[in-house]
Amino acid sequence: MNNELTQLLGRIISGEVTDENDKEYYVQTNGLTFRLDKTEIEKPLKLGSRFKGFAYENEQHQLQITRNAPKVQVDHYGFGEVVRVQHGLGVFVNIGLPNKDIVVSLDNLPEINALWPQRGDRLMLSITLDKKGRMWGDLGDEALYRVIAQPVTTKLDNKDVVVTAYRLKLTGTMVLTTDYHLGFIPPEERDQEPRLGQQLNARVISQFPDGTLKISLRPRAYEAIPDDALMLLATLQHAPEGKVAFTDKSAPEDIKDYFGISKGQFKRAVGHLMKQQFAEEHDGYLWLTEAGRDQNENGRAD
Repeated sequence: MNNELTQLLGRIISGEVTDENDKEYYVQTNGLTFRLDKTEIEKPLKLGSRFKGFAYENEQHQLQITRNAPKVQVDHYGFGEVVRVQHGLGVFVNIGLPNKDIVVSLDNLPEINALWPQRGDRLMLSITLDKKGRMWGDLGDEALYRVIAQPVTTKLDNKDVVVTAYRLKLTGTMVLTTDYHLGFIPPEERDQEPRLGQQLNARVISQFPDGTLKISLRPRAYEAIPDDALMLLATLQHAPEGKVAFTDKSAPEDIKDYFGISKGQFKRAVGHLMKQQFAEEHDGYLWLTEAGRDQNENGRAD
């Protein structure tokens, strides 16, 4: 029976309606009987009629068939959402079945638990069956992502993208954008390593020769500047000769009168501008640099 199960579960199969009760039909194929929930059926089925649907074993270990076939099947890959993590076993993934989640074994997950997918993360998987007929999630490999990837046809440099991490490497993180473009996040473009399956807001830096996008999780320079620094930058941009007679040596009351902020806030704002190389101090003045001049009034590069 187990061999017969491995040929049926996780696939679209056809069977004969052999019986029914108030809530279910019973569909038989190859000597095995599958339950079919009547709420799925708009028109009553006749005994002896054929029915085609997706076969699986539900959480109660009952054989079931559904007309609402998920995209994730044996030899068919699709995205599922992680709904539960169980250390010592793996992660449970919702592929769209009403009473069955698919487990991705810990053997296919990162060795570091902190990099395991968490609830809400997305995994690309298909279904595989073991010798006992149990269904498991099989993660897509690099070759699969290369096949499903779409070519980049427009210049995406500096564009915002949403990506899903699908492979964690020592050299960086491989990701897939919502438009199915492949991307790579180098270690220097992230503050911490993303989890497998984590969805991230990112931006495109450039493009590698093979068409893979170079992705960054770090904010743009203007996004990293707080409001006080943006105000100070705008002041410098509108000041004659791009300078103001204020430095970290200026009196707190003078800073407050002119900028409306405390000396501590002023020093932090100056620090941010100098870190981004938008301003510099010398000769008793705070000066706007060439890089600072290239930022528009919203802090964005022109």
